[in-house]
Amino acid sequence: MEQGKILLVDDEIAILTMLKTILTKEGFAKIDTAITAEEALSYCKQQSYDLILLDVMLPGQSGFDICPQIRQLTNAPIFFVTARTSDLDKLSGFALGGDDYITKPFNPLEVVARIKAQLRRIKTQPEISTILQFPQLTIHTASGDVYFQGKAVELSAQVYQLLLFFAKHPNQLFTKSQLYENVWQDAYLGEDNTVMVHIRKLRQKIEDNPSNPERIVTVRGLGYKFVPGNRL
Repeated sequence: MEQGKILLVDDEIAILTMLKTILTKEGFAKIDTAITAEEALSYCKQQSYDLILLDVMLPGQSGFDICPQIRQLTNAPIFFVTARTSDLDKLSGFALGGDDYITKPFNPLEVVARIKAQLRRIKTQPEISTILQFPQLTIHTASGDVYFQGKAVELSAQVYQLLLFFAKHPNQLFTKSQLYENVWQDAYLGEDNTVMVHIRKLRQKIEDNPSNPERIVTVRGLGYKFVPGNRL
């Protein structure tokens, strides 16, 4: 049986039932469901999850509204589910801490495949060292804890994976397509702003001045590289 524990949040009972049924058939034994934002937050306060599927259009508070609150409780990947299809909505979801964006109507088998891929990616992430130490930046790879200037930094799962990839390849230049294929482990389509959004979010966490970054550096026309200074 799959070991991942999943929280499904949607006010459409039919969707919850369908997804839970398919996930159970695929071997997931630990699945909780919630139909309101308040119920979802209550679950997250009481227990930990490996992945959260969060509908945007919920009664009362929306999925966008509660995502920052969930992020304070867990670094588990959050997949937004919504009928909204605009690029602005997608970018908003990523900016709030989401890791993926699923548009309704969707193929439930594709959703399950994305969930399994995300959990497999985290589970099989190779470890180089228990602690990656750089000037002003420390990454505990075993626990997923990150400290910048001695203070704990909260990162979404995908932003953490991006930082970890950079940290394991300091001073190496990567194109957007290389970052997407290595961190998201998917083919880069060329017009996706996912990498750019997550780079910006990472800079907000580990740069003294995110508008003038010194660690996550843009090489104009080529890509990005992590310049940590002398590794300790």
